[in-house]
Order: sequence, then structure tokens, then C-alpha cells
Amino acid sequence: MRRVAVRGEDRFRWLSGMVSNTVNDLAPNGGAWNLVLNAQGRIQGDLTAWREGDALVLEIAGDQYARLLAHLQHFIIMDDVELVPLGQETPETVVGLTGPKAGEVLERVGLPTLSEPMTGTTVEWNGWQLRIVRDHGVLGAHYAFFLPAAGLGKLWSCLRTAGADPVGATALEAFRIAEGIPSYSVDIAERDLPQETSQTRGLHFNKGCYLGQEIVERIRSRGSVHRHLRSLELEGPLPPAGTELLLGDAQAGQTTSAATVPLASGPRTFAMGMIRAEAETRNEPLTYRVGSATGTARLLSAPPKLG
Repeated sequence: MRRVAVRGEDRFRWLSGMVSNTVNDLAPNGGAWNLVLNAQGRIQGDLTAWREGDALVLEIAGDQYARLLAHLQHFIIMDDVELVPLGQETPETVVGLTGPKAGEVLERVGLPTLSEPMTGTTVEWNGWQLRIVRDHGVLGAHYAFFLPAAGLGKLWSCLRTAGADPVGATALEAFRIAEGIPSYSVDIAERDLPQETSQTRGLHFNKGCYLGQEIVERIRSRGSVHRHLRSLELEGPLPPAGTELLLGDAQAGQTTSAATVPLASGPRTFAMGMIRAEAETRNEPLTYRVGSATGTARLLSAPPKLG
């Protein structure tokens, strides 16, 4: 993750016109996940905007950083706005803590817990300024700690001693898919429209004009799009991204990501996929094929229970 400060007298007005969610109404130490759109309403990426006192800070995934920064810079014309990357003078790193017992770990370390998602706080810890944010989560709390890179070893050691287990990218990705939280460039593509992603948490319909807002509002007034990103539970082989989903003999959609989650009760396989509206309406099991093997996919109406 990378962080960018939005500075200047026009920062609130300008940023509100660039992203799909609220900016002016952010509570102190509050955040909002946003989609970044072009004039045609197509998704260019995603970011989280945080309010830290009167400061605005953007949190951007590293693989989107250069492209989104260039996109945003392009629209600073007559505005008193400056985008300032953070962590350059003093190298900054970030550690994530995720899971249903994250709060217990933080209490053992002596760090504050945050009762609500999309909130943050800053504390002094072992001589370092530690920025703590709690992001959106479905099956557990998601914390991120931004701190000088020199403090990484100490924080990592303390979290482990308090009961946190290090995990790799594969485990984290599997948990994300089980939660049904989409990832840009994996489940969300540049061609997609906001309502197709089913992520209404990233849209604010009463904030006023922003880039791409006309298309978002037009879709809302007409009431529908022809496909939606949905969470699925699978029985069968693990399908690669882009695997065709069928309803009978008709094409019903395709997978965007899939993973098997090892559980004490046995492994379960989850996926996300773009599903056509007619298949959603019928809400019947879908089928798919991987090589010579076949499987079934069931649309989930609620997050799965993994306990």
C-alpha cells in the first residue's frame, strides 16, 4: 500500500469531484472506500480516502499507484491542490492484521482497538508514530499499521508474541475471496461499471457532481445493469479465472477468482464471478468445467460461516 496526502485550500472540493464516495462528510479519523471513474463511468481503480484531522490522505494499492496518481494529477488544473507521496523522507511500511481475534491480539500488545470499520487513530508506540486503521471486513476485523520501516521488526515480533500467525499471500487471498471482497484488476476490470460490481459501499448518491457521476445516476434511475459481481460456493475442481459458468446450456457468467479454504470441518471452495441478470433471477445452481472434470456453483445470498 502507498499513502498520498492531498494538500491545498481546494483539497476537499477537488477530491470530492474525483471519487465516487463521500469526502466532505468524512468524520475525523474516518475513511471511505472509493471507485475512481472516467467520464464514461468506467472504473479506473479504487482507493480509500481518510480524514486525519483536517488532512486528507489517500491509501492506494501499490500496483495501481503510478496509474491512479497520473490520472488524478491530470485533473488538477486551476485548483489549489497538491498530491504529496508520504514515506519518502522516512521510509514507511505497513503491516496487516486480519481475523476474528485481531482485537484480542491488539489488547495484548497494548494497542487500541477500533470498534467500527473505516476508522483510524494515531498513537506513539515504542518511539514511533503508528497510524492504525480498520478497513472494511466481512468475516473478521481488518487492521493496517503504517509506521517507519525501522519499527517493522519490533511490531512484527510483538504481534507474533501476542498470538498472531504470519500468513502468506495465498492464505490472505483465499480469505478475501471467502469474504466476497473484490480486488481491482482481478474481480473488477477497467471496462466495468460501478453498479456491476455490487459494491454500493463505494458509492454516494447525494454528494453532488464527480467524474463519471452522470453515468452512475443514469444507471440508478433506470434501475438495472445486465450483470453483477457475485460470491459463489463451488463443489468440484478449482477453476481458473475466466472459467465459463453455465445455466443449463446457456452462458450465465464467468469466474473472476477462486480459492479453497482449509477448515477444521473440511475444505470449502469459494469464488467470485460476473453473473448475468437472468441467471441471478433464477438463482439455480450453475455448472462449469475444468478439463474433463465438472463442478457446480451456488450463488451466496450472505457471507458464509467458516467456523
